[in-house]
Amino acid sequence: MKVFFKEFTISTSERFQVINITSYVEEAVKESGIRNGICLVFVPHATAAIIANEYEPNIVSDYIELVRQVFKPDYAWRHNRIDNNAHAHLASAVIGPSRIFPVREGRIVRGTWQEILLVELDGPRPRRRVMVEVMGE
Repeated sequence: MKVFFKEFTISTSERFQVINITSYVEEAVKESGIRNGICLVFVPHATAAIIANEYEPNIVSDYIELVRQVFKPDYAWRHNRIDNNAHAHLASAVIGPSRIFPVREGRIVRGTWQEILLVELDGPRPRRRVMVEVMGE
C-alpha cells in the first residue's frame, strides 16, 4: 500500500464562511498517483469543520444559518467566559473535522453535486491548515 500526504492552507475572511476546497483535494489525489484507495481530508482545528455537500450561494447561506440557530453564538455558553467562541467548538465537534472519500481510477468518488467544503466557524483566520492523506494502490 502507498501513502501520500499533502498539506495546504486557506485564509478565511469572515466569522462564518464556507470555502470550496475540492480542487485542492483533487490535485493532491492526482499528485499521489494512487489509483484506488481512500482519501482523508482533515482540519487540525477545534473551530473549523469539513463537509461534503453542494456549494451554491443559497445553500451556503443555509449552512451558516443552521450553525447560528443551533449553536447560537450569543448564547451564554460557559466556554464563552474564556474566549467567546463556544459555538464554534460545539459546531466543529458535531459537524466533524474530517471526511473520507473513496478513490477510484485516480479520482475522488463523490456525488453529482458534492463538493468538499471547509466550514469556518470562528474567523477570520489568516491560516487554516488542511491535511490530505491518500492511501491505496
